[in-house]
Amino acid sequence: MTDRNQEHNFKNHSMEYNNSRPRTWIGKLLTAIAFTLLGIALLPLGLVITYVIYKGASRFNLALFTELPPAALQEGGGIANAIVGTLVLVGIAALIAIPIGVLAGIYLSEFSSRKVYGFISFMNNVLSGVPSIIMGVFAYGVIVLTTNTYSAYAGGFALAILMLPIVVRTTYEALQIVPQEVRWASAGVGASNFHTVLKIVLPAALPAILTGTTLAVARAAGETAPLLFTVLFTQFWPQDLIGPYPSLSVLIYRYATVPYQAQNELAWAASLILVLLILLTSIISRWATRKSIY
Repeated sequence: MTDRNQEHNFKNHSMEYNNSRPRTWIGKLLTAIAFTLLGIALLPLGLVITYVIYKGASRFNLALFTELPPAALQEGGGIANAIVGTLVLVGIAALIAIPIGVLAGIYLSEFSSRKVYGFISFMNNVLSGVPSIIMGVFAYGVIVLTTNTYSAYAGGFALAILMLPIVVRTTYEALQIVPQEVRWASAGVGASNFHTVLKIVLPAALPAILTGTTLAVARAAGETAPLLFTVLFTQFWPQDLIGPYPSLSVLIYRYATVPYQAQNELAWAASLILVLLILLTSIISRWATRKSIY
């Protein structure tokens, strides 16, 4: 019996690694086609990143991160105020969007009825499809016209609306990854639904939730249109949160269209900083998900 099983396994092993079989060749051909198409899909991204690095790396120095933008026809300078402004704007947006989005995602996944889930999920999908410039017009009408001034609050509000559907969706998907058996086991030992979500489900889904929030932050950092309606731009250090505020995306938009070489070079350097910022957030999200439980 043992010899027969060994012979059978040997035949299966030979069949599995037989390169002459048409099935093996078709598999290799399809794998090659898949890798080729993947390379074609990634080619534009690689070319864009390469060109941005080529144009922006020449201005990478200490002054870029410590000095203000120069006036027209002047050399040197940096974009330190825009870097600080972007961090402040994204920070305000994160303070608004992340708590609301995470709580909404938890409610949809763990506590809502099917009818409520269907309605909120539909509205969240609609919100995620609204163009960013419309968000800027909405924030302009709600914040700027009410306060009669452009401000970092208005910009952060506009970016928060853009981040919100991403945070809600990723939080919901992260909680759905946790197996239902875990919830049943917690309920079996007498834990309430609230304690099961708070002590068991939420900690298990936390790495995936962190991934969604970092991706939302990366998107907010690169948005330009909402900030054109809410914060405008200034070449000086931000004094407070009221009034025009500097940001990297608006700096790129403005300096890329002026006929001055120094400003054009700063626009390329700011583009490279934004790419590095998105790359950094992606690395953080990957580092967080490697500790995922499920």
